[in-house]
Amino acid sequence: MSTAPIVTDAPDRSGWFGRLVSRPVFWAIALALLFGAPLARSVLRGVPQAPPDLGTLPPFALTDQAGQPFGTRDLRGKVWVADFIFTSCAGSCPLLSQKMAEVARRARNLGPEFRLVSLTVDPERDTPPVLAGYAARYGANPHKWSFLTGDMATIQNAVVAGFKVGMGREKVGDFWEIFHGENLVLVDRQLHIRGYFPATTEGIDRLMQAIDSVVNR
Repeated sequence: MSTAPIVTDAPDRSGWFGRLVSRPVFWAIALALLFGAPLARSVLRGVPQAPPDLGTLPPFALTDQAGQPFGTRDLRGKVWVADFIFTSCAGSCPLLSQKMAEVARRARNLGPEFRLVSLTVDPERDTPPVLAGYAARYGANPHKWSFLTGDMATIQNAVVAGFKVGMGREKVGDFWEIFHGENLVLVDRQLHIRGYFPATTEGIDRLMQAIDSVVNR
């Protein structure tokens, strides 16, 4: 008794598959797909997101605590943080200056590419010598942290029209009170504003992350 052979139209897959898996390139591609995608996602998560561009700062020219001209011409090409204070302030200004000193300490490894700038909103009383004394109270390095004054019109134009930060005076009883913005402002190398950060622990942490992102881009 004989049996007829079984005929099938299905191709023999063991042959081509065996030849495929025996090739080194197959395993190279498989490993790349297996491990490459998670690694790429991990790397991308580690890259700080660039802060938004909030507009270009117009040029200004003021005077620093040493009595020397200083302005955007000296700051172009650097990443810098600005704040707004006056030396007789007993409210938010000491905290702002303490936080600026903290930023200076945490960014000390950035070198001359990074600067701090404090603009007085009371330029009539805050002359260069007065600012120099105030700067010394916070251990400010004059090569890294500039305190700026000038005529009131130039200060107002820089602060209000440039940084888009409020400032002014209002009479309360028999006294005039000075008010001003209380955020720290990050500016990039092209004088673009890259963020406003409150003088809180969380705000300074976010500022440091933004500085790192801007410096490394």
